[in-house]
Amino acid sequence: MAKQATIRTAKPKKEKSIEETLWDSANKLRGTVESSEYKHVVLGLIFLKFASDKFEERRQELIADNKQAFIEMKEFYNQSNIFYLPEESRWSFIIANSKQNDIALKIDTALHTVEKNNPALKGALPDNYFSRLNMDVSKLAALLDTINNIDTIKDKQQDIVGRVYEYFLSKFALAEGKGKGEFYTPKSIVNLIAEMIEPYKGVIYDPACGSGGMFVQSIKFIENHHGNKKEISIYGQEYTATTYKLAKMNLAIRGIAANLGDVPADTFRRDQHPDLKADYIMANPPFNQKDWRASDELVDDPRWKGYDVPPTSNANYGWILNMVAKLSDNGVAGFILANGALSGGGEEYKIRRKLIENDIVEAVVILPQNMFYTTNISVTLWILNKNKKARTVQLPDATRNYRNRENEILFLDLREKGIPFEKKFTQFSEENIIEITEAYHNWQTDLSVYENVPEFSFSATLADLITKDFSLVPSKYISFVNRDENIDFDDKMRDLQSEFSHLLKAEAQSKTDLLTVFEELGYGIKL
Repeated sequence: MAKQATIRTAKPKKEKSIEETLWDSANKLRGTVESSEYKHVVLGLIFLKFASDKFEERRQELIADNKQAFIEMKEFYNQSNIFYLPEESRWSFIIANSKQNDIALKIDTALHTVEKNNPALKGALPDNYFSRLNMDVSKLAALLDTINNIDTIKDKQQDIVGRVYEYFLSKFALAEGKGKGEFYTPKSIVNLIAEMIEPYKGVIYDPACGSGGMFVQSIKFIENHHGNKKEISIYGQEYTATTYKLAKMNLAIRGIAANLGDVPADTFRRDQHPDLKADYIMANPPFNQKDWRASDELVDDPRWKGYDVPPTSNANYGWILNMVAKLSDNGVAGFILANGALSGGGEEYKIRRKLIENDIVEAVVILPQNMFYTTNISVTLWILNKNKKARTVQLPDATRNYRNRENEILFLDLREKGIPFEKKFTQFSEENIIEITEAYHNWQTDLSVYENVPEFSFSATLADLITKDFSLVPSKYISFVNRDENIDFDDKMRDLQSEFSHLLKAEAQSKTDLLTVFEELGYGIKL
C-alpha cells in the first residue's frame, strides 16, 4: 500500500510590530555605539519625528484657516501645546539630507535649535551626541528611513510614539542590565502601584524619577478611569543628567507638563522642591545606596524631624523620611525598597518603630524575584498613608468609603504571582494586578469582604507588630500551610549565623588544642 505524502503547510510569519521593526533597525548601530549612549540617539530621533509630525499637522491647520501669515510664528504653535520647529529642525529637512556625510551634525543642530526655540524643552534633548559618536553614515541613514515610515500621529488612541518610547526604554534597560538600567522601572510594577494608590487628582511627586515612568502611568490611570489630566500637577527630581533628559523627552512626547527641577541634582543634597506637599508619591529609589551622606552632613535636615537621623551606611530610610516629609496631610505613597529595610537594626529600627507608632505604614507587599532588569533579588512595595482614618475618596468612576484602619497594616506576599517575561524575567499580568488591588481595596473599605488568606495576605494589628518587635517582614505574619515558607528568613539567618559562629570557635579551639599537644611532645609549630 502506497504511503500517503505528508503535506506540510508553513506557518504564517507573525507580522512584526512597529516597535519590533524599529528596534531591529536601531540594533544595526550596535557595535559602533554603546547601548547606554545609543538609546539617546534613537530616542532623540523618535522625539524629533514626533515633534515634526505634530508641527506639520498644526501648520496645515493654519493654512486651511487662511492664516498663512502666522505659519512661522511660534506663538500659534505653543498655544496648542505644540513645539515650534525652525526649518533646519524639521524632519523633512533631515530626511532630505539623510545621505549626506554631515547628517550627524545636521541632526545635532536640529535638536539644539528645537530646544533653543522651546523653553519647556530646556535640558531635555541629546547634546552633540551624533557628531561625537562618529556613527556610520549608511547605518544612520537606514535608521532614519525606518523612523520616517512611522506616522506618529495617525492613530491618537493607540499612542504609537508612546508605545515605541516605552518599548525602547524597556529594551535598553534589558540590554544594559545590572548596574546600568536604573532609569527604568518595569511597567507592570508601576501599573500595580498606580492601581493601588489611585493618583487621580492633586500633586504627584517622585524623588528619584528616572525616565519618568511613574508619571506616565499616573496619567494613564487617570485616562482609564475617565478623570481629568488637568487636575494633576507633577513634580520630580533626577540625579543623572542623561536620565534627566530621558524623563523630559518621555513626558514631552505625551504632552505631560512637569517640574523636574531646573537641573539634574541629588535629592538629598540639593532638594529642588523643599516646600512641596504631595497628595501622591510614586518612587523606585536606588536600592541600599551607600555613602549617600557624610557623617556630619544633613544631620539637622528638616526632613528627619521627629525621627532619628538615617544611617550613613544605607540611604533606604533617608528615602523613606524624605517621602514622609513631602506627603500632605491626606497623602499616600507607594515605593519600592530592598527587603533589608523591613527588619534592620540601629537607627533603622528606631525609625521603623516610630513610623508604625505614628500609624503611617499602611501596607507591605513582597514582590516576586526577577522582576527587575538590574537585580534578581526580591524587593518590597511599601504603601504609606498619612490619614488611615475612615474617609471617602471620590474617584471619577467610583467612590471608596474607607473604614477605620488605624493601627493596622496589610501584609501581602506576591512571590507566587506573575508570569514569565523575556525568558528569565517575571511580570504581573492584568489578572494579577486586578486580584492584588481588589484584595487591598477590600481591606481598605469593606470588613465583610476582606479576609486573611494563607500564603497571600494578613491584616496585622499594633499588638501583632509589638509581638514581632516592629518587624515588617510579611512572613512573620502571613501563615504558610502548603510550602516551606513558614520558615522565617530573618530568624533562619540568625540561627545559621549563630551556628556558624559556634563552628568557627570550635575550629579555633581544636587548633589550639592540637598545637598544645605538639608542644607537649617537644615539636613546637609556628603558624
